[in-house]
Amino acid sequence: MKKIGLIALAALFGGAAALGGYKLLEHNPGGQTFAEQQKVLFANNPVKISSTGAVDFVQAAAAVSPGVVHIKTTYGGKSSEQAGGSPADMFEEFFGRGGRSMPRAPRAASGSGVILTPDGYIVTNNHVVENADKIEVILSDRRKVVAKVIGTDPNTDLALIKVEETGLPVVKMGNSDNVQIGEWVLAVGFPLDLQTTVTAGIVSAKARSIGILGRQQNQLTEQEYEEYRRTGKAPQRVNSSIESFIQTDAAINPGNSGGALVNANGELIGINAAIASQTGTNEGYGFAIPVNLAKKILDDFRKYGTVKRGYIGVSFVPLDADVAESLKVKDINGLYVKEVVANGGGAAAGIKEGDIIKKVEGMPIYDSPDLQEKIGRMSPGDKINLTILRDGALKDISVTLKGESSVTAPKTAASGKATGATIAKLGAGFAPAPAQLKAKLGAKSGVVVTAIEPGKLFDSLEIPKGLLITAVNGKPVNSAKDVEAALPYSKNGMTTITGVGADGQNYSFTF
Repeated sequence: MKKIGLIALAALFGGAAALGGYKLLEHNPGGQTFAEQQKVLFANNPVKISSTGAVDFVQAAAAVSPGVVHIKTTYGGKSSEQAGGSPADMFEEFFGRGGRSMPRAPRAASGSGVILTPDGYIVTNNHVVENADKIEVILSDRRKVVAKVIGTDPNTDLALIKVEETGLPVVKMGNSDNVQIGEWVLAVGFPLDLQTTVTAGIVSAKARSIGILGRQQNQLTEQEYEEYRRTGKAPQRVNSSIESFIQTDAAINPGNSGGALVNANGELIGINAAIASQTGTNEGYGFAIPVNLAKKILDDFRKYGTVKRGYIGVSFVPLDADVAESLKVKDINGLYVKEVVANGGGAAAGIKEGDIIKKVEGMPIYDSPDLQEKIGRMSPGDKINLTILRDGALKDISVTLKGESSVTAPKTAASGKATGATIAKLGAGFAPAPAQLKAKLGAKSGVVVTAIEPGKLFDSLEIPKGLLITAVNGKPVNSAKDVEAALPYSKNGMTTITGVGADGQNYSFTF
């Protein structure tokens, strides 16, 4: 049995067309937010469907499906013919067993999107459209139209695109704050090369952080990587990713990315984004971005083309019994402030290192998402009320959020936590990935697993020979020496190995 978890972005290479369905009257007044615009639309066209507690989802599925579209993207460049060499041969051999053929240039990918307005604004995931040379949207009436990108945000994995059409069907926005654990939900999208697919499940958790956006954010640029190779020191960064996913057991598979998670009333409560799996397909857990977080991001895209995000300006770690023991603090709930960013809003408000953030706007905080999602909905200049614990006493502090330009890296770099991992413990051999293989999969870095030692970690985790690994603990790797240098430390003491699969989809092993 595998002992690993694979967190995968749920985009797909390949796809199919959507179903047809019902339309709304067009109404597109200027200056309104998406939520305000939808309020007018659905006031004129109320959707009468089953109640939240109903188990018959026919009406909800019928109302939502026409407004969920299939997105196909293509990427330029020409792939080279596969050259010889042991690493490449093993990669092709492993992924050639009964699987799909390697994608050829121009590379094509597939995902889903949700129509927000009759004049063609569509929300999807950043990873669905990122770096695409061409974006095509297949509408419910099977028309294929070209879309342009309005804005993208890797920190939340959201993107807003636009097609020049009118009278399109719209999915009604709901309120993700009202979502309850155990509530029935539907996932609607285009998984696994299938046409519009609706799956049902329940909300199994809220405010879930899985670390996938932070790992992507820690990927180094080519210039940073060269500096890291020269000095052995990774650049200091403030982690600005926001993860507060709605977790569901409604089946979500590759291709569902950017699709709709709706309640039994047919109201959009989340944008499907990722899956937790050992195989890369659904094994029971999917993750969606809450629509209340998305509303702010999408409105910023339409107004500014980018996100105007506010920051407190502190770095922190969530407390539990083990963390509290290591920090020698008695409290096991809240966010322990490790560092305060110079010139940030937190510093101006008087937050200090060692403070424990206990509440935000009067609500208790237990983990990072409890704070991050609320901050993610706010803008520079907004005020937020925090309750902190200092020297055994609670204190209320009002923090004025500042913009990204005011946020600098903390004055000292965290060394990270020891992972205890070594190449010897992994029980694997690594060789530089051939340039042709990296070009074919769009990878800037990479090593190929060339050997597996029986009884060691890679063997017990069933990680195969021939796998392309692009980064270890967020650091790009191009040789066995790079792997060895990246293994000893990580932010959370876990070892994370990321790479690109044969179909171009990202994968991640954490153990």
